[in-house]
Amino acid sequence: MNDAPKHPIGLDPANELASDHSPIDPRDFRNALGTYATGVTIITAAGADKKPYGLTCNSFASVSLNPPLVLWSLVLYSSSLSIFQNASHFAVNVLGASQQALASKFAKSSDDKFAGVEWTPGLGDAPVLTESVANFQCRSVNRYYGGDHVIFLGAVEAYSYNHKEPLLFARGSYGRFLAEDDRRTNKAR
Repeated sequence: MNDAPKHPIGLDPANELASDHSPIDPRDFRNALGTYATGVTIITAAGADKKPYGLTCNSFASVSLNPPLVLWSLVLYSSSLSIFQNASHFAVNVLGASQQALASKFAKSSDDKFAGVEWTPGLGDAPVLTESVANFQCRSVNRYYGGDHVIFLGAVEAYSYNHKEPLLFARGSYGRFLAEDDRRTNKAR
């Protein structure tokens, strides 16, 4: 049995999507990926000037429990890329179902995304959002380049969480998780 991935002859898999020769339509591929519901986070870090920076991200994932490692990715042409590449630490702030407006605020370019947002400085001065469902304070361990993104690997040095409902994102929209009890209640109405 051969488990080797099948790629069109002559195409380097690492460059397929970066070329005009890919058999995969990028827009349709994005639509397919959108069927996978993700949590919504705001990744934060402090700049060299100690100014807080942050952006909405749904590419957050756990990597390892021992040691505790997480990852997230950022597009190469992001205006915040150099901030995160140079930061010693970053914080992953998992948003709650009631924080859709905050997710939208941090998804847009703005000179002061933190105006009116409660936060405290965490490790490496990375902002920890006060009302997040969970936060993971991470030391930047490594970066990997994959296609049009940089993948950031972080060692979790501190974390906290509560039992509030998380905000979800799927098919280009925000939503929430319906537990079995919620589904039964909705059917009874």
